[in-house]
Amino acid sequence: MDESTNLWVFGYGSLVWKPGFQHGKLLVGYVNGFARRFWQGNETHRGTPGKPGRVATLIEEAKSTTYGVAMELQGEEALDYLNNREMTLGGYIQKITMFHTADDKHPPFPVLVFVATSKSSFWLGPAEPHVIAEQVVTSSGPSGHNVEYVLRLADWFHTALPSVHDEHLFSIEVHVRIKVKERNLCLKTIMGEKEAVVETRVVELDDRSRTAARRRTFAYTCEKKCMKCIKL
Repeated sequence: MDESTNLWVFGYGSLVWKPGFQHGKLLVGYVNGFARRFWQGNETHRGTPGKPGRVATLIEEAKSTTYGVAMELQGEEALDYLNNREMTLGGYIQKITMFHTADDKHPPFPVLVFVATSKSSFWLGPAEPHVIAEQVVTSSGPSGHNVEYVLRLADWFHTALPSVHDEHLFSIEVHVRIKVKERNLCLKTIMGEKEAVVETRVVELDDRSRTAARRRTFAYTCEKKCMKCIKL
C-alpha cells in the first residue's frame, strides 16, 4: 500500500482466523489467478506422521479468484514465524501476487503468498469433496482437529464475505458436517471449546432462625448444591 512500506502476507487458510503472530493492519479482499484447494497434507498441525490431515493451498488457475485477508507484517520476527510455520513445517513455497481489497478503497498492492505444489513432500492432490471430508473427520494433530480447521475457515467466510461463494470449500464443509452428525461426534470438543463444571459448597443449618435471618443474603443463595456448565 502507498502509506505502508512493510511487507504484507495473504492469508487464505488458518491465517484468517488464527494468525499466531502480531500483525499490523488487516484488509479483507482477494487475489486473482489462484484457486483455494484442500490438496495439501499436514502432519505437524492438523495431522500426525503417517496420518496427515488436509489443509488449504493455492493452485494457479488463470480465471479463478480466491478471497482471504492481507496482513501487514511488522518486524522480522513475524516473517521468521511464517517461514517456519508455512515452509519448514508445512511444505509451502513463497510467491508474490497482487491483492485487491473487497471494498475497492485501496489500489491493488503486492502481497507474499505461501503456496504448495505437487513437488511438496506433503502434497496429496485432488480428491472428491466427500473423500477429503472423510480424511478431515478422521485427522487431528498438535494444533487441533482437522474439522476445526475446515469449519473455522468456512465460518469466517460466511461472516466476513456472506455474498461470496467458494464451491470447493463449502462442498467440503457440508460433507464434514454430515459426517460429524452421522457419527455422533461432539462438535464442541472437536472445535476446541471447553466446559468447566462449577460446584458450590453445601452448607446444612439445623437452626431455622439462623437460616431465616440469612435468607436474603448472597451467601444463603449459594448454600444449596448446584451444578452449572460454564462455557470458557
